[in-house]
Amino acid sequence: MTVLIAEDDAIMRDTLCACILAEGYHPVAARHGREALDLWRRHQPQLLCLDIMMPEVDGYEVCRQIRRQDPDVPILFLSAKKEEIDVIVGLELGADDFIRKPFTRGEVMARIRAALRRSAAARQSSSTSFQMHDLEVWPDELRASRDGLTIDLTPREAAILTLLHQEKGRPVHRDTFLDRCWGQDYFPDSRTLDQHIVTLRKKVEADPANPQIIETVRGIGYRFRPARDSLETQDEKTQDSRLKT
Repeated sequence: MTVLIAEDDAIMRDTLCACILAEGYHPVAARHGREALDLWRRHQPQLLCLDIMMPEVDGYEVCRQIRRQDPDVPILFLSAKKEEIDVIVGLELGADDFIRKPFTRGEVMARIRAALRRSAAARQSSSTSFQMHDLEVWPDELRASRDGLTIDLTPREAAILTLLHQEKGRPVHRDTFLDRCWGQDYFPDSRTLDQHIVTLRKKVEADPANPQIIETVRGIGYRFRPARDSLETQDEKTQDSRLKT
């Protein structure tokens, strides 16, 4: 999932990109408004964070031009401007949120996740989900649900659950997680994977001390073991397919 950061302050831009990357999103960075428009056309990001006071083309004009072509992509303004009129102008141009500087990493990431959830909810009719025991997962919406309670997921957590579900019943090697859920441009170690699994278990396991969804396979990695009747149904479908061919 790509997030475009348009910010003329290099330190702020690099800090935001690091936060975005750490959360499992893919950041692309622009130094000014004209570059932001070019990167938006090339990458079609799922969310934009725009500074207002930028050289060449300001954030307001970037928002105005994007909204003419895409009414749905979430746009967040990041600005030191504090007057109410600045917020009103930004929202009336079609921004989804206005975050005043200075802000904390926790605040900006919470606002980004909230904007992405709202965007995903608007597309919910076409969204697909899968079941992991009593947990239902909507990877495109970055959420899961159990007993009517919603569990927010990061993109990387959604990717981990998706991979486990795709390989259900089979152990998934650590290297496969790192390749598929982190990507070739990022080089985490096995401790990073284990830390993510610990955090994810606290979210999705009914009893994290006795995990039923993310099972450890010593010396290899992790596995999702579906219910036996689910595996038998899968085996029957495979056998039927072979007989038909």
